[in-house]
Amino acid sequence: MAKIWLKSYPEGIPAEIPTPDLRSLRDMCERSFRDYADRPAYTNMGTTITYRDLDRLSLSFASYLQNSLGLTRGERVAIMLPNILQYPVVLFGIFRAGLVVVNVNPLYTARELRHQLKDSGARCIVILENFADKLTEVIAETGVDHVVTTKVGDLLRWPTGLLTNFTLRYIKKLIPKFSLPGSVALRQALVRGARTELKPVDLGFADIAFLQYTGGTTGLSKGAMLSHRNMVYNVLQTRAWQGDAFDDIERIVAITALPLYHIFSLKSNCLLMLYMGGENVLITNPRDSAGFVRELARHRFVYMTGVNTLFATLLDTPGFADLDFTRLRLTIGGGMAVQEAVARQWQSVTGKPIVQAYGLTETSPAAIINPLKVSSFSGSIGLPIPSTEVRICDDRGNDVVGGTGEICIRGPQVMEGYWRNAAETAKVMLPGGWLRTGDIGRMDDDGYVYIEDRKKDMILVSGFNVYPNEIEGVVAEMDGVLEAAAIGIADEKSGEAVKLFVVRKDPSVTKEDILKFCRENLTGYKVPSHIVFRDELPKTTVGKILRRALRDL
Repeated sequence: MAKIWLKSYPEGIPAEIPTPDLRSLRDMCERSFRDYADRPAYTNMGTTITYRDLDRLSLSFASYLQNSLGLTRGERVAIMLPNILQYPVVLFGIFRAGLVVVNVNPLYTARELRHQLKDSGARCIVILENFADKLTEVIAETGVDHVVTTKVGDLLRWPTGLLTNFTLRYIKKLIPKFSLPGSVALRQALVRGARTELKPVDLGFADIAFLQYTGGTTGLSKGAMLSHRNMVYNVLQTRAWQGDAFDDIERIVAITALPLYHIFSLKSNCLLMLYMGGENVLITNPRDSAGFVRELARHRFVYMTGVNTLFATLLDTPGFADLDFTRLRLTIGGGMAVQEAVARQWQSVTGKPIVQAYGLTETSPAAIINPLKVSSFSGSIGLPIPSTEVRICDDRGNDVVGGTGEICIRGPQVMEGYWRNAAETAKVMLPGGWLRTGDIGRMDDDGYVYIEDRKKDMILVSGFNVYPNEIEGVVAEMDGVLEAAAIGIADEKSGEAVKLFVVRKDPSVTKEDILKFCRENLTGYKVPSHIVFRDELPKTTVGKILRRALRDL
């Protein structure tokens, strides 16, 4: 196939990435620990740890996992933490022990947590103490043998002058009600690990680095197997796409407000900054926009990633427009479509455009990115990055010339498949290693890709995938509900919101009853924002609910 996008590549950007000299993410982190030892690596709530600190702490945790818990190469360890300093310590420790990371959203309900722990077969979980109540509900039904707990204040040194009111308020909210019986505190685990020596573990490109859970293109949550090859290549692909954008900057300070357990922030902030020796400023509570702006004022940040809702909220927060943006080089928008009005306002305030990027959990995630030195927002998701191919295909996998079709991607960053789910893997993979994305788009004559629609009915709420089947299945469990159907509707704050149509068996069931039930069984962003009662739902002749028809109601 003709790679027409190459003619639009900025000068100096390679078409292909050479074979890396790094064979794993462990190699990457250990090289960075050595080369950038005295540079700041992470800052959170007034405390900064260097790459040397990260080396020492992660090595101790790796030794604990290996020697105290007896975990061996390829076993899974779940991380259920927000953006705090403990996350990178635990993450890199897992790599160094040759284990597999299972990222878990800390806001999951017990039902969602149970599924992910059971499906992944995780033997150990590292969890913030205030989320332990969810774990106690489900741990007996999982294969988890070991629990490591931590508190928000662990690893922090709190100079009084650096503690903001918003941080104090947030910490108080996270005070745990109890500790999980039989658990080990992270601080204790680090002490134990420091007393033992980590034994060598053979690790290479073929080994799995992450089971990163996603709905894929449809259905229940599945674990995308992201290998060390996938992740190393994607870091190097993204770095190559940057060209010389940061070459004259000695210290790259990145604002990391999106959760590190999300694939976008995980790769574009955590791992990319690791490779480049940059500093991640972790924002634990970005929903407190006023506190977020005060935190931004303390840093001369160069790089920032976010989703449309994050940018819109900041722009609407008093004081944001008064910040010093003179060092800001790059703002990457992903996870959901960036709205043109938000992009225009961002550029007006900061002097820099939002560079829109596109990818999936299944592509580790970066696949298509706009040139970084664009002068304004175009609406395109960009060009295929180095070593990446893109086709527009029909339902049979044939090329569509000059029209719209499903965006299909091939490259070294495409996942190895879904964990223990060959049937679902086969649904998204075409012969030759091409991944069906489930997104409908087009490519113009210069190789720029535009998204037109989504093939499936997945809903994007603030950059997170929400699947109607899951919501409908939960609501259908209510005694007074006959049928339910969920769709996405436009929402000014979150991009899309969930609208739920319900047919009742019991007329006494109220919207409040349904909302309460949903909040008990679904993460907050999956809970419907709008509920409509109907006598019946539109269906096909075989009884399938027509969600598209609901959009016209």
